[in-house]
Amino acid sequence: MLELKNISKTFFPGTVNEKLALNNLNLTLNDGDFVTVIGGNGAGKSTMLNVIAGVFAPDEGSIVIDGHDVTHMPEHKRASFLGRVFQDPMKGTAAGMWLEENLALAYRRGKRRTLRWAITKAERQKYRDMLKQLDLGLDTRLTTRVGLLSGGQRQAVTLLMATMNSPKLLLLDEHTAALDPKTAEKVLALTDKFVSEEKLTTLMITHNMNDAITHGNRLIMMNAGQIIFDVSGEEKKNLTVEMLLEQFSKASGTQFASDRALLN
Repeated sequence: MLELKNISKTFFPGTVNEKLALNNLNLTLNDGDFVTVIGGNGAGKSTMLNVIAGVFAPDEGSIVIDGHDVTHMPEHKRASFLGRVFQDPMKGTAAGMWLEENLALAYRRGKRRTLRWAITKAERQKYRDMLKQLDLGLDTRLTTRVGLLSGGQRQAVTLLMATMNSPKLLLLDEHTAALDPKTAEKVLALTDKFVSEEKLTTLMITHNMNDAITHGNRLIMMNAGQIIFDVSGEEKKNLTVEMLLEQFSKASGTQFASDRALLN
């Protein structure tokens, strides 16, 4: 479903601020893989997601999604392949628009637009049914401006919007990092539900090592723009945080440097 071949990306080349973010990165995801991604600060995790999404163009290498080479495809054209949830709950929705209007925009992502009524009665009922899955009481608030919702509610809605069309690839960029523990647990439970029901191929960056072990069928660890550890199946299920820290030190020759990950 996803192939990253020899991807390299350097920011500010030839200057004192030059930073090699991705270093000949190779990664293949099979259809239905749910891969958690961990790594220290500056490991290249978010850069990898941004390169896949088309925010940054790679300096070298190719990106293939579901058999389509999207390496040179602009960001807006990749939208039909991708669903994405950001770390900031404010980024995934339009605050000034109604809840049903946000859902309607997501529902039409990648589809041909025509002149007709924006939201039909049947479509409105579909949105109510979808919102009931969140168990947040939002199915009765379709005409509420999204900016009036809490951060957790907005992130749950963003997750729903990102998955409602069953994208080829779901990108989750530390999507629970800005939430309180109880809300984060709720959003992660919804993530597992949507990914499992729709059999979505998923990349989830997380700063929480326990979450990385608990969720998904595969875990990769990044350092200095490369994948230094890749584990799946029973071996992943038997991991502990201590084992991950030991593996990082063994593979990279350094200590794991991420305050948030260690605190969690």
